Amino acid sequence: MRIRRESVYVRRRRVAAAVAGVAGVAVLAACLGQGAEEDEAGAAAPGGAVAEDAGATEEPTGGGGDAAGTEEAADEDAADDAGAEGADGETEPAAAPALPEVPSEQTTMEQVDYLTGGITPKSVVANGHGLVIANNMMYSHTSTVYDAESRELVATLSDEVDLAELGVEGHPGLSRGAPVEAAWTADGRYAYVSQYTMYGSGFGKEGFDACTPSDGVGASFLYRFDAEEMAWDQAIEVGAVPKFVDITPDQTRVLVSNWCDSTISVVDIEAAEEVDVIPVAAAPRGIEVLPDNRTAYVTAMYADLLFKVDLETGESEVMMETTDKPRHLNLSEDGRWLYLAVSGADTVYKIDTETEQIVDEVVSGREPRSMTLSSDGTALYVVNYYEPSVAKIRTSDMTLLQKEPTDATPIGVTYEPTTHSVWVAAYGGSIAVFDDTEPAADGDDAAGGSSGR
Repeated sequence: MRIRRESVYVRRRRVAAAVAGVAGVAVLAACLGQGAEEDEAGAAAPGGAVAEDAGATEEPTGGGGDAAGTEEAADEDAADDAGAEGADGETEPAAAPALPEVPSEQTTMEQVDYLTGGITPKSVVANGHGLVIANNMMYSHTSTVYDAESRELVATLSDEVDLAELGVEGHPGLSRGAPVEAAWTADGRYAYVSQYTMYGSGFGKEGFDACTPSDGVGASFLYRFDAEEMAWDQAIEVGAVPKFVDITPDQTRVLVSNWCDSTISVVDIEAAEEVDVIPVAAAPRGIEVLPDNRTAYVTAMYADLLFKVDLETGESEVMMETTDKPRHLNLSEDGRWLYLAVSGADTVYKIDTETEQIVDEVVSGREPRSMTLSSDGTALYVVNYYEPSVAKIRTSDMTLLQKEPTDATPIGVTYEPTTHSVWVAAYGGSIAVFDDTEPAADGDDAAGGSSGR
């Protein structure tokens, strides 16, 4: 797919960016005045654990004005995604982004941009075809979309929707969500965004981080963002406090980890509805699916467990007991290697999926949170929440190649394959962009990397 430049789409993006941008600034100002609540304030988790987003309430360090990217950015500077639209109006399959000219394990990260402007990003995810979406802290009530090449703002999306217009009954009037994570379809057209909790009519008990299934927190929703229309076009009910989102390789199902339910929702993409709910354990988060489209791995943060889930039978089993707070997962393209970030152990583990054993590990920094792989799979990038920093690890032997400082509380990271850059989201109000194409200098192949910071 590609970003549409016809006048009707330009007008839509201008309206979306202008209206939602003004609303987003107003909401941000109001929520900063009232202070953060459960998820961002560090409520105690069951068993005395600290909630995963503890300490994430400090005010944005970036400027409070409009982010880079006015209507001109949404109009003239939006770069085309890979792929093209045929004469009949149907979208042709997009070509896979080229691999980096120099293997990522042989390059050095260098910061090239710093994005601010009323944002408080919890997650940042590239679609692989020229767009990047950031989901701002739940009390900001916005998601922001950027052009990967120009790094300018393309759209600001409010999480306020009329669910009836999206075909959902029982919630009259306007409803508001709370964006957390996103997963893009392989063609880069759609992003599924989890909404931590819903505000409005008929949603039940509001979500909070120290919840258990017995607390009776109300179900929430998954929104779908259409990158061609620059708007939400679906809302799908899932479990209580949905967090991480993943899509099966065959693009038929979306998996959502429901934090308060201790379950995984399985959403049928064609039907746009939840078709199965699979139990796991306390505070499920990270998800990865093998190329067989049947086997999923799921972390349960407060249970200190890694689960193996059969998506056909709906059964789950404990694959491995872990150290404190297993959070995020990445999987090599061939499905052989699973990378597990365990926040409480400051460690990233490499697991052989054939033997289901840990084969290597590395201390990435203080409290590793999210991770992302380079497009060639030779490098893994990890944000260290309490350090704060982004670490680059060689996947072949889990050597720490480089570590760069970031703003306080880095929480999200993505590898953008069309520019071979690394985007780091920090709760404090910024996204740092690192170019990772420059060949490393001789002698930069040691732990600590070229910076040694």
